[in-house]
Amino acid sequence: MSAESTVDQAKQLVSLLWRHELPLKQGGRGPKPTVSVDAVVKAAIALADRDGYAKVSIRTVAAELGLRPMSLYTYVPSKEALAVLMADAVADEDAPIPPELSVRERMAAIARQARAELLAHPWLLEVSPWRLVLGPGRMRRFERQLAAIEGMGLSDVEMDKVVAVLTEFATGNARMAVAAHRETQVMTDAQWWEVHGPLLTQAIPPASFPLASRVGSAVGELYQAPADPDGAFEFGLARLLDGILGDLSVRTEDSPSRRTSDSPSRRT
Repeated sequence: MSAESTVDQAKQLVSLLWRHELPLKQGGRGPKPTVSVDAVVKAAIALADRDGYAKVSIRTVAAELGLRPMSLYTYVPSKEALAVLMADAVADEDAPIPPELSVRERMAAIARQARAELLAHPWLLEVSPWRLVLGPGRMRRFERQLAAIEGMGLSDVEMDKVVAVLTEFATGNARMAVAAHRETQVMTDAQWWEVHGPLLTQAIPPASFPLASRVGSAVGELYQAPADPDGAFEFGLARLLDGILGDLSVRTEDSPSRRTSDSPSRRT
């Protein structure tokens, strides 16, 4: 791909993402559009939610809208560009994080919203977040996330890292939760274990794996499943928040201003 075509594609995608913020272009000749870019994106999201990301294509989205496939290219240039528009539209759905919540709850809300988004739209796990071009939806979400942790005593780079860590933790857990949901739609955990349990009991010598056997039995008895993604998320999130807030607390205690204000010479 030539540098010129790359720039042209980038310009087109940015124009599509920021179509409501950029100045309107003067209408040219030709027939008026029968649908809007918003309608195309909405139809694609509905299709992905219903049938999965693999089913999304220019042809299938056109069919959802009652259009000819070639006509959809007048709205979006490719499936890849459409995916960016879809992800940006979904990001704009997040509700604001209430400022009256405690700092801990505001940070927790960042992770819970990221996880909830992926559980509601599992196809997002198939869209690479790396170099995903920023649109207004993702920018507004990032603004809300930063506002939730503003004033904690973090530097700008640290604020970005906190949002990234919370989001990436939520994404990893959501991936497991989505996989568990898909698997149990085919066969319940109880049915799976009824088939595989006796075979594994015969094949695995407990004496060779004493810890794994003991812990695995305890987990299976408690969850009646291989794992508990929901419980693991809340447990991990609590430990993650403990670490972030604990580091801030230690930093505050060790700050030069705190040591100076607590010194005997300053108190007398």
